[in-house]
Amino acid sequence: MQNLLVKITDRSAKIGIIGQGYVGLPLAMAFARKFTVFGYDVCSGTVERLRAGKSHIQDVPDTQLSLYLGQTYFPTSDPEDLHQCDFLIICVPTPLSEDKIPDLSCIKDACSTLKIILRRGKFVILESTTFPGTTDEVVVPILEETGLVAGSDFGIAYSPERVDPGNKQYPIDKVPTVVGGINAECTEIAAALYGSVMDRVVPVRDARTAEAVKMIENIFRNVNIALVNEMALIFERMGIDTWEVIDAAATKPYGFMPFYPGPGIGGHCIPLDPYYMSYRAKKYGFIPRFIETSGEINEFMKMHTVNLIEKGLRQVGKRVYGAKVAVMGLAYKKNINDSRESPSIKIVEELANLGADVRVYDPFVPSLATKAGVFTSAESIEEALSGADCAAFLVDHDAFRRLDAGYIGSCMSTPVLVDCKNLFQQKDGIVYLCIGKGE
Repeated sequence: MQNLLVKITDRSAKIGIIGQGYVGLPLAMAFARKFTVFGYDVCSGTVERLRAGKSHIQDVPDTQLSLYLGQTYFPTSDPEDLHQCDFLIICVPTPLSEDKIPDLSCIKDACSTLKIILRRGKFVILESTTFPGTTDEVVVPILEETGLVAGSDFGIAYSPERVDPGNKQYPIDKVPTVVGGINAECTEIAAALYGSVMDRVVPVRDARTAEAVKMIENIFRNVNIALVNEMALIFERMGIDTWEVIDAAATKPYGFMPFYPGPGIGGHCIPLDPYYMSYRAKKYGFIPRFIETSGEINEFMKMHTVNLIEKGLRQVGKRVYGAKVAVMGLAYKKNINDSRESPSIKIVEELANLGADVRVYDPFVPSLATKAGVFTSAESIEEALSGADCAAFLVDHDAFRRLDAGYIGSCMSTPVLVDCKNLFQQKDGIVYLCIGKGE
């Protein structure tokens, strides 16, 4: 496999990236600056759009795509195109089942595809978020069905994706890349590949260590958000403003990192990783109570948001059934078009199940698929608010921060405002409820 180091150095290596989504496409653009890249996806519609120069990922503008398209970047849905690749990087989804069990079917399917084209001297890297042991116990056995031996006939490594959608300060090549191979040689080669396009590479002992890095990064955030959410629920009852408390605590120059409450957490990683780690820990005979509790608290915040909507409507003599409720913000965080695992999904479902007349608005997300149906975003803030009995702001989009509570109330039939991100201040004549603020 040492000839791969030569190919990296002279830029003759060809890279195949399996999955052209939120991770795979930005990664393809990073490698296309110096290498020939084949962006493989099983969705033919995605590939057709990419071939037409249309990016479906907010962080990859059409101008960037067109710069490499047909030159060093080639979208494809034909696995035969991957035969010529030296490196094959798996960037496919790792969702949860309904009962919170890790679903590795996309990884297994990707490995089954690669198994057909795997040859001696190639190198496979897994980037999909998953629990420690996946590379060794899932990926390697499938690929070794070829009769080739991992670590000697072909390379294997794990590198956790660290894409933060919408973060312009830290694009993919500016975030340190962790790599761990199944042996020292694999780590060396993987580190050399990523080091050729990333600002910094952090080699670790092995693939399991690299997988664990991803788990601890996101579980750290999940646990701290859960702590703040729990404090917010307590402070609400005490009549204390959680947001002011956190901002004041953050002035301490050491020993404190600010996290803020909200209606729940979203995105592909933070809501899922605790359950991936919990599942794996139980396989080793350990019950991860702390991790599971944090997941339960953050999940409860969605229902707490619905409870605040019910409470606000009661204060004006209404109930949820039949009420016109405007859900403002469908993305999982501000200023992006990504609604994966967004709290809005469950909140909208619950309101619809309670009989509310739900309308939605998001300046970035055109529609939201839920078990209660597909909800299409209104054309404007004013259209969403017009005639509403209650407006619940779930996301702190810049477009929402520019609004005034008084103006919001003037657009509504009954001015009940539920604020999940501390966007507004109380105004006379408006029933105002905010997560983490006492009345």
